[in-house]
Amino acid sequence: MVTNCTHCPLRKLDIFESLTADSISFLQRFKSGELKVDAGTPLLMEGSNSPQLFTALKGMGVRYKLLPNGRRQVVNFVLPGDFVGLQAGVMGEMKHSVEATTPMVLCVFDRSELWTLFKTQPERAFDLTWAAAMEEHFLGEALTSIGQMSAMERIAWGLVRFHGRCENLGLIDGTKCPFPYRQQDLADALGLSLVHTNKTLMKLRDRQILSINDGILQIMDIEEAKTVALLPIDLPGRRPLI
Repeated sequence: MVTNCTHCPLRKLDIFESLTADSISFLQRFKSGELKVDAGTPLLMEGSNSPQLFTALKGMGVRYKLLPNGRRQVVNFVLPGDFVGLQAGVMGEMKHSVEATTPMVLCVFDRSELWTLFKTQPERAFDLTWAAAMEEHFLGEALTSIGQMSAMERIAWGLVRFHGRCENLGLIDGTKCPFPYRQQDLADALGLSLVHTNKTLMKLRDRQILSINDGILQIMDIEEAKTVALLPIDLPGRRPLI
């Protein structure tokens, strides 16, 4: 059954800002349905002109860009609550691709109604602007990590940030959280080779800072991991949910 926006399980989490009944009613009308996909399903393709926008309700995915020679840059990991497809909604086509990493459930929105949202729901329009600004902020930090950090610093920064996002979503069990990505995905996100990523993860594990095993990320010493990461892990206290 399609999840009613009033009873959205994500809205129960403290990380998401509360909405008025009128705003929730609008989002329910804006929502055209739900989509369930298997792991590995492409959601949006670079260069495509998709008529749909999505919010991840359950599951995780990955955003990436491909070069003509097949090399890949992971732009970000998609977690529940993330809005996907805004580029196509504003620019006419996607500038990167999005793929499901695990089975996912997505709220589906009609892209043609995006302008109605901006005209009639200024608070929700601001929420989309906020999301775009936060993505720009994240990409600035990611570029700094790739350009200025060592492999160990990059991996610590990326995984502490991911761990913090999972904590905000209630996906933490003690010191552990799901990490359903391959080491190649992590390498592609941080501008490292697979071999270098593997060796660096072993060093971090040997130092009892963090480890990845069987799809689980464990941070044994969060304070030391943050010290290694150099950059402060700047996650929002509360955030909007479309």
